[in-house]
Amino acid sequence: MRVCKILSQNSEIKVTEKGYAYTPGLKIKKSIMIKKIRRLPVTGKVLVKIGDNVDFLSTVAEAMVPGEPHVINVATKLGIPRESLLKYMKKVEGEEVKKDEKIAGYTAFFGLWNNWLTSPTDGYIERISDISGQIIIREKPILVDVKAYIRGQVVELLENEGAIIETKASLVQGIFGIGGEKHGEIMLAAEDLTSYLTEDLITSNCKGKIIVGGACVTKDAFLKAVEMGVSGIVTGGINDIELKELLGYEIGVAITGQEDIGTTLIITEGFGEISMNPKTIELFKYFEGKIAAINGTTQIRAGVMRPEIIIPHELEVEKGVDELSGGMIKGTPIRVINEPYFGALGRVVSLPVELQKIKTESKVRVVEIELDEGKRIILPRANVEIIET
Repeated sequence: MRVCKILSQNSEIKVTEKGYAYTPGLKIKKSIMIKKIRRLPVTGKVLVKIGDNVDFLSTVAEAMVPGEPHVINVATKLGIPRESLLKYMKKVEGEEVKKDEKIAGYTAFFGLWNNWLTSPTDGYIERISDISGQIIIREKPILVDVKAYIRGQVVELLENEGAIIETKASLVQGIFGIGGEKHGEIMLAAEDLTSYLTEDLITSNCKGKIIVGGACVTKDAFLKAVEMGVSGIVTGGINDIELKELLGYEIGVAITGQEDIGTTLIITEGFGEISMNPKTIELFKYFEGKIAAINGTTQIRAGVMRPEIIIPHELEVEKGVDELSGGMIKGTPIRVINEPYFGALGRVVSLPVELQKIKTESKVRVVEIELDEGKRIILPRANVEIIET
């Protein structure tokens, strides 16, 4: 059934050219000011000051996170009274221990009987209790730091937590991604950007690069990219079955970005074979050879987070009104995010004022769109998102 037939045939559609409607959107910006909050997960020490210039791997802040505790019931394991624990301990509180080192026990019958308890890990004795008969061995503290992620300047400090970094940059947001923060030189790998990004296009020259191109990346190409040490891949789409095979599980609604896969992946259009937005391709061509930051972290529910590619540069920041601040108006470029036109690009023609009834009998606000191919359709506003260019 054609999407434009989902409206009630008895409804009179009233439109306005001055009205607007807000909808989440993807940004494709050649030159804007970007601020990034870089914050530790726990309190620690900030290593930068306001005005410092930082690079992608500059350490902004660091902290020592306590190691994992190991609770051991020594009295039970040795078969001794709890109140006698201190008598059998060979270590005291605060003393370091090595994995498999003797920490408590005894020898009996002139050395014929040995009953010793060894440490399960490297660490130190945090607590000895002759009330419970237990001890706590704490693993060594772990150094945690937060990198700048982007090249820019420190403009604000977050006391004991981190800093805010600002930079002039180009920004491309994707529709979905996996893998965390990386950086690398932008490289267009496919001459025909409507074709598949295949295994033969990934060579040793791609090591450390952010590879751009293709309407779809194959599983074999992605695996080869990991093998070759590619920092990231940006492409139009990916087969959802192959994505599941790569990860070993099906992506749910939770946040992504923590996957230990070696190469960060961002798809700009959707699942399946979908050519990149021409403006996105044009932007990457312009900045080919420049160093960029990439992050596949995605959250599509409350607190939306988009995967992104940030390309720091020295171009003048674009002037003009931020389209997303006003919302969707006539002429706004959009992308359809639901079937059967998923991934299709177009522009807003009109925004009907009255609620319209759809197939489910629900009444919703709709938008009339002219697709790039010239076809006009009417969709619920929730089925589209703004492309901010």
